[in-house]
Amino acid sequence: MNAHSSPDRQAGHAHGPLQERQARQGEPSSASPAARRILALNFPYLATDRIARGRHGKAWRQTAPDTRPLVTAQKEKGAMRIAALDEAAEALGLCRGQGLADARAACPELDIVPADPEADRRLLAAVADWCDRYTPLVAPDGADGLFLDISGCAHLFGGEQGLLSDLMARLHEQGIAVRAALAPTPGAAWAAARFAPAPLVIEKGAEAPVLAPFPLAALRLDAETLAGLAKVGLKTVGQLAAAPRAPLARRFGRQCLLRLDQALGAVEEAISPRLPVPALSAERRLAEPVGRVEDVEQLLLSLAMRLKEDLERRGLGARALEYTLFRVDGAVHRLCVGASRPVRDPETVVRLFRERLAGVGDGFDAGHGFDVVRLNVLATGEISCRQGDFAQTGEDDNPDLALLLDRIAARLGGGAVTDGRHPVRRIEPVESHVPERAERRVPVTGNRKDSPAGEQAPEPAAPRPARLLSAPEPVEVVAGVPEGPPQRFRWRRALYRVARAEGPERIGGEWWTADAPEDLAPDPRDYYRVEDEEGRRYWLFRRGLYGPAGRGAQPQWFMHGMFA
Repeated sequence: MNAHSSPDRQAGHAHGPLQERQARQGEPSSASPAARRILALNFPYLATDRIARGRHGKAWRQTAPDTRPLVTAQKEKGAMRIAALDEAAEALGLCRGQGLADARAACPELDIVPADPEADRRLLAAVADWCDRYTPLVAPDGADGLFLDISGCAHLFGGEQGLLSDLMARLHEQGIAVRAALAPTPGAAWAAARFAPAPLVIEKGAEAPVLAPFPLAALRLDAETLAGLAKVGLKTVGQLAAAPRAPLARRFGRQCLLRLDQALGAVEEAISPRLPVPALSAERRLAEPVGRVEDVEQLLLSLAMRLKEDLERRGLGARALEYTLFRVDGAVHRLCVGASRPVRDPETVVRLFRERLAGVGDGFDAGHGFDVVRLNVLATGEISCRQGDFAQTGEDDNPDLALLLDRIAARLGGGAVTDGRHPVRRIEPVESHVPERAERRVPVTGNRKDSPAGEQAPEPAAPRPARLLSAPEPVEVVAGVPEGPPQRFRWRRALYRVARAEGPERIGGEWWTADAPEDLAPDPRDYYRVEDEEGRRYWLFRRGLYGPAGRGAQPQWFMHGMFA
């Protein structure tokens, strides 16, 4: 196997208390939680970077191809305006929102491409997915930014400066320009990422002096509030912080003071991760990328062995697992499997993911290899240690059957089993005369003894079709009155002539159900087995009766199934 872990990057930890993560890294334990550290990323040229990557490849910023100034345009307020632009267009004095006619006059060689906000969102989502290699706490920030909560994670990358440098260098290699800043609060990090001249690391307590010279737009205020503050001579964060608070709140509302307090750390601001935070996680960073499936499975086994210790200590097993593989070119593969019962045996985990890999097939592309792999436990369940006896029988006590069903679900891509509802189902009888209600699909690993219908379904009075429609479909029928069989019928715009017919088989309505009529006298169903001139056999029924017995209502005909 060609996988090697670099000494300073090996990480196998549970994303939980800081002291547990430190113990995994051989650091002294601390009872106090890690200081909050928020990394803000701003992508000022996201749209044009997307276009350049499509034209020249992801390494276009390194090869520096000779290109014209590039902008994207969209219609705003009845006129075509610039939606996004690259560095070259920005250097010419063009700006967002500028009319396209004025931009063409200033730069005749301008390269104009229609704006595609949906493609920009997809690229931002892909970058956010890639940022999971640094922390699982990644939150979107508008259409051009991300927040990363890296509290307690920086030591895995040689410190905060090392993490910041590594992230920016990798994004540059992928052809994406980024501005970044690190601070104790999301507001301070957001402001520094957009208004600081270079990547900035703000220590706790230094927010006020660092943000003081920034314009008030750094506080994420709306345009109307910014215009009002400018009229009274307040243009920087420092001036706003020094002004009396009560008059500001009366004139401009509490929002401007709230944003100021959030940036300076006086009021806590929460960020919402885009993905659920795993209960446990084990990770490995590789000095050399791997691409063979055998190596991927071997790494998975080592990660599962690490997680087994954490699960055993808690008395838990995994119900849903995610294997995340980060490619060196920025692509991310996520494989998810579920278990009908909690598992923590490493070999069992590998067998489930082996089925998922086989199900993905050619969709699993290692590219130039994976340099980071991570195994997440998304959901857990308690494993009770109880001694069995010889009398225990049934599906719930058959671990081999449960594993087989989990492997089938993994191969078919049924998803994770997080709520006890297995994607593989079986049919269970239900106490009902109505055919579409006479059965239900239940998780195949459930206990049949819990079913009120018992083990065996009652035998029907007449043959039932091989295929039963999920809901009866209306048909147009010509039939004898009052109780003659169908002679011809129209179903799904096709006309069928009946050659033979058997019936009727009457099934009475269920007056005790919630959808029964108020008089508790539901219309009966008369079922007919019919065969058309080409030998195809169908199951039709008439709901209601002709004449006085039908209480003045016209009967309706329905198609309910087809015989083999």
